[in-house]
Amino acid sequence: MGILTIDGQPIEFTDEKNILQIIRKAGIELPTFCYHSELSIYGACRLCMVEDPQGRLMPSCSTPPWDGGVIRTTSGKLRQHRKMILELLLASHCRDCTTCGKSGRCKLQELALRYGIRDIRFPKGSEVRQIDTSSPALVRDPGKCILCGDCVRVCTEKQGVGVLDFMHRGSKLTVAPAFEKPLAESGCTSCGQCAAVCPTGAITVRSHKEQVYRMLDKPGTRMIAQIAPAVRVALGEEFGETSGENTMGRLVAALRHLGFAEVYDTSAGADLTVLEEAAELQARLESGKNLPLFTSCCPAWVEAMHQRYPEMAGHLSSCKSPMSMLGAVIKAHHKSTQTVDGKRTMVVAIMPCTAKKAEAAREELVTDAGKGVDFVLTTQEISDMIAEAGLVFAELEPAGCDMPFSLASSAGMIFGVTGGVTEAVLRRLDQNYTAQSLQEISHLGMRGSAARKLLLVPLQGRTLRIAVVHGLKEAFTLMQEIKARKIELDFVEVMACPEGCIGGAGQPVPRSSHASERQRRARGLYRAGNQNQIKRAEENPAVSALYLGVLRGRQHQLLHIATPKKEES
Repeated sequence: MGILTIDGQPIEFTDEKNILQIIRKAGIELPTFCYHSELSIYGACRLCMVEDPQGRLMPSCSTPPWDGGVIRTTSGKLRQHRKMILELLLASHCRDCTTCGKSGRCKLQELALRYGIRDIRFPKGSEVRQIDTSSPALVRDPGKCILCGDCVRVCTEKQGVGVLDFMHRGSKLTVAPAFEKPLAESGCTSCGQCAAVCPTGAITVRSHKEQVYRMLDKPGTRMIAQIAPAVRVALGEEFGETSGENTMGRLVAALRHLGFAEVYDTSAGADLTVLEEAAELQARLESGKNLPLFTSCCPAWVEAMHQRYPEMAGHLSSCKSPMSMLGAVIKAHHKSTQTVDGKRTMVVAIMPCTAKKAEAAREELVTDAGKGVDFVLTTQEISDMIAEAGLVFAELEPAGCDMPFSLASSAGMIFGVTGGVTEAVLRRLDQNYTAQSLQEISHLGMRGSAARKLLLVPLQGRTLRIAVVHGLKEAFTLMQEIKARKIELDFVEVMACPEGCIGGAGQPVPRSSHASERQRRARGLYRAGNQNQIKRAEENPAVSALYLGVLRGRQHQLLHIATPKKEES
């Protein structure tokens, strides 16, 4: 323990690794671009400089604290220093702020306003660079890059994909995929974590708002929305509410205001996934073939698996994701109706995930009823649409979803958090239909924010070996261990984003600590699940009715991938 005096106030510190952490603990929001507590220290932006009694400046993010130290976070010298850095960044930055996809959420814009930058003394030095729109999920605009390196580090350190890096030198320095290839050709998995940490509009999520608006205005179109579990516990953050609060009812009301004819809960699709994936696991356990079984709910993980481990693709579950399952079922259900009323059915999925945009375009998910999902909107996109419509979100009267595709179990709801798929599948395989057994399952170890969790679960006379991982880098490490036979497993749940869908790149960017915001979202999902009367997917009467109705004779076609994804030669 030590004492660091900050702006005249003594602040105790214990295990803080740098001065910046202590400054923030003291309630001072020092500006940064390149600092993220979950990434390595880079120290490039120099905005977090502090001053010692001798007038020397030091970067607070990379300077360890010392007992008896004295620093200032604000002074005339520091203000001048920070304003000059901001001016230099703006001088080489595309300043079309009003039309930028990050407008209102841009950290450079926020800090320029905070420090009163009204005039830029330096000549504009950036050259016009081509915008990369090749990805179905992301847009890269090099003209808005401030070289903070956040995207490079998250892609390498957290995701292990490493498609982004610094290129060239001096004034030509830029961030791009190798050989400046388009993102679509770079090995990008569309997880979008680069966009989540980018402080400007250099990497943004591809928007489908305008296409959805056009379809909402088009006569003869039946617009249907489905809402993923993780969206409801994060959307409120965009309107100043506490993360983790369940806003499902008000979101449904907002979608009706926007013109959607029907609104469903993707948790119902998750219930279908539970039943199908549990059956698939049971069959593989009995045959002993293609173990371990890997979950297929996360499209970024599925893409990464096909890219890096095509020889292991047979271990992936053939199940579609809950979004694609529910989309296919909705389209099949409305196909007969469509011939009667002449309306074209369009499904819009409200998702926390950017990779879902790429998933919706996958050819192998198309059935005889067409594409299961026509457009994907992220949590941020739907919040923008609510704001554009002039709706006061806090004052909306909550509304309920429509039947028959909204009755869902708590097993389907917890899909949005890491470990949720595993817990839901174990509930299905458990033969003790008691409240106590549910409680015991929840304490097996799949809950929590650890990047890797290994479980040994006694089940039906055998011990089930399970791994739960989030973050692609952790998944790649586990894959190498599996291939080297260092670990033997039966079931592996993988989510590409931190702590699962709640940390998806389409979610609101946390105002404070990313980890604490995700934890509140997770608690919100578990809380919603606890309040649900239906605890297991097989207890959902709406799902049982589907198997007797629209799924009869078409179960595999609608719920599973018909043709495996072709491997590139």
